[in-house]
Amino acid sequence: MTNTEIRSVGPEPARTRKSHRNRSNRRTGQTRKASESTAATTIRTRGTRLLAVLFLAPTVVGIVVFTVVPIVGSVVLSLFQWDVIDDPRWAGAANYREILTDSTVLVSFRNTLVFMVLAVALQLLIALVLAIAVNGRMPKWLRSVFRSAFFFPLVLSAASISVVMKYLFNQDFGPVNWLLGTVGIPSVSWLTSENGAMAAVVLAYVWQQFGFSFLLFVGGLNNIPKEVHEAASLDGASGVRKHLAITLPLLSPTLLVASVVGIINALQVFEQPYVLTAGGPGDSTRTVVMVIYETAFEQLRFGEASAVGVLLFALIMAVTALQFRLSRRYVHYQ
Repeated sequence: MTNTEIRSVGPEPARTRKSHRNRSNRRTGQTRKASESTAATTIRTRGTRLLAVLFLAPTVVGIVVFTVVPIVGSVVLSLFQWDVIDDPRWAGAANYREILTDSTVLVSFRNTLVFMVLAVALQLLIALVLAIAVNGRMPKWLRSVFRSAFFFPLVLSAASISVVMKYLFNQDFGPVNWLLGTVGIPSVSWLTSENGAMAAVVLAYVWQQFGFSFLLFVGGLNNIPKEVHEAASLDGASGVRKHLAITLPLLSPTLLVASVVGIINALQVFEQPYVLTAGGPGDSTRTVVMVIYETAFEQLRFGEASAVGVLLFALIMAVTALQFRLSRRYVHYQ
């Protein structure tokens, strides 16, 4: 056996053993650091989740307590007859059969749908025209004044606005009829005729609500690239043509949001017809929410009132679903 072979099978040198120990220590240290890093990441993730839960908890609790529970309670109550004085009695579908044959309820649904179409169409039209006008060439300070002025009615209570509107639309001494008389238009029976009463309610509602849609349209118009309009101007497109071919398609997502919110609010209108006309003359301006209020708190028929509320909720959901269904064809995203 040679010396080389003897050295190869002999004891491992101390330097080699030290190198192996160093590598082993480094691997152990890296493993420990990786474990510590994983543990720290897990702790941070759990802390982030806990913080998110704490921030979301008030909103979730509010939605459950003030939205989900009342909806479920209304559905359950709609299956009973209850006048607050006596114990609730099971009625099943009798409440729904009764309200579906009640002429007042059916008229209120018709009035609400007519009001929704007129109010939302007028609200979106006025808001869009004013948004385009304000978004045009004017000083920045004047644009801010218009934005504040158009939004201001929205922060007022609908009841107080309706009281003022009732004076403005008064047939005998109201300023509206006086202004019409100055241009030769005869006096209009705003609050005492069926068509006039509906028109007064629609105008009062639109005057207060169009500010919300106006701000939505202003934001949407600011997101439309100016280069698109400039290119259309170079091609010789007129102002109206540019708005029809460019502004409206690019603004369609904002129009969808404004129409959804507008329709939901219009289907729940209450203050304006209640204060202005009390549902009259006759039942020409009586809305669904007015019927719910009168049935529950004046006639103490909470079961029937809840059934009307459930039908109104179903109508709102159906109309909203139809809007989103149609949006697949008419809404264009950039």
